[in-house]
Amino acid sequence: MFQIKRICCIGAGYVGGPTCSVIAQMCPEVTVTVVDVNESRIKAWNSDTLPIYEPGLKEVVESCRGKNLFFSTDIDSAIRDADLVFISVLSNPEFLAEGTAVRDLKDPDRVLIGGDETAEGQRAIRALCAVYEHWVPKTRIITTNTWSSELSKLAANAFLAQRISSINSISALCEATGADVEEVAKAIGMDQRIGSKFLKASVGFGGSCFQKDVLNLVYLCEALNLPEVASYWQQVIDMNEYQRRRFACRIIDCLFNTVTGKKIALLGFSFKKDTGDTRESSSIYISKYLMDEGAKLFIYDPKVLKAQIMLDLSQPSISGDNPERVSDLVTVTSDPYEACQSAHALVICTEWDMFKELDYEKIYKKMLKPAFIFDGRRVLDHLHAQLQHIGFQIETIGKKVAATRIPYTPAAACPRIAATEPPTKKAKV
Repeated sequence: MFQIKRICCIGAGYVGGPTCSVIAQMCPEVTVTVVDVNESRIKAWNSDTLPIYEPGLKEVVESCRGKNLFFSTDIDSAIRDADLVFISVLSNPEFLAEGTAVRDLKDPDRVLIGGDETAEGQRAIRALCAVYEHWVPKTRIITTNTWSSELSKLAANAFLAQRISSINSISALCEATGADVEEVAKAIGMDQRIGSKFLKASVGFGGSCFQKDVLNLVYLCEALNLPEVASYWQQVIDMNEYQRRRFACRIIDCLFNTVTGKKIALLGFSFKKDTGDTRESSSIYISKYLMDEGAKLFIYDPKVLKAQIMLDLSQPSISGDNPERVSDLVTVTSDPYEACQSAHALVICTEWDMFKELDYEKIYKKMLKPAFIFDGRRVLDHLHAQLQHIGFQIETIGKKVAATRIPYTPAAACPRIAATEPPTKKAKV
């Protein structure tokens, strides 16, 4: 059987970099070259400061780089010398979760390889299987035709996104009835037919894959004249947008129907903990809605750079035709306590573990009163009694923390971001 000795991966991003670094570590006899047209990204991969943050990734890269792992901008040479080129020979979709990508690669639930049902296609499938068999049991390597492989990737992410949107829809019902969405999720999650994973209510899912893959599924269904199926999956995206807007409206309502000129500390900007990735992060949209109402945002994230935050918030889809407002309304800080100084409210948008360990007595003393905490990730559930004793007004997803609140007259709808109006349907990818 043909053996692969040299692999070329085109694209040194969140997928190509970690995937090929792990392949290089697990297959020391295979030379792996990751290429990209972005010179600064390649320089970062060759430096002590990698272009992406992922737990355990730096150790993997440093163990192989310069031995059998190389990062280069010489794309032509890498392709010419390679026995296998990732993304152009086979369908090998990834099922990585950011924050656990190295673990997912080293101990995957499954590896999916799709190829043409021709002699050449089957030979290529067998050759790639041999690479993964260095560390993945054969029983976890699935081979299919190309269409099955690609649709499996889209369907997997669509099902996960669907679960998040489903529990988020229940969170709105819980807030209206007095139920606790965490208790509901635990009860239904113990049903073995359902399971407990991806039943965590929040401000919505983000990241590069879920929305993109669901919209690709919608587009595919529309192109194949399956409008009912397309509409079904579009609702997953619509519910995600509704949840973000609903949370922003709640902040505005609780702050006496206006946030204009008010300082709001926003903790967390990456789309999930243990990554610096901000793509489609709910924090971006929460920030947009609050900026639309004139709020002064002070943003802190332990892994996202200031330049990235300002870039994300200056995109036309977020700042419209007024990108200058971002520099006027947004301040990025390197200290969570500084972000909360003299703030009217503290909003948690990412579930970083460190937010559970902050000195909230210290924070409360520095905030304006009444001091609000809006926990969009349910990371402070175990601290509610303590936080209320300190003096905070607590608002969270899918639960009424207190039967009584500081009196205010809620608006029928937020001026520009009514939570009840249908979300704008996004263009398909």
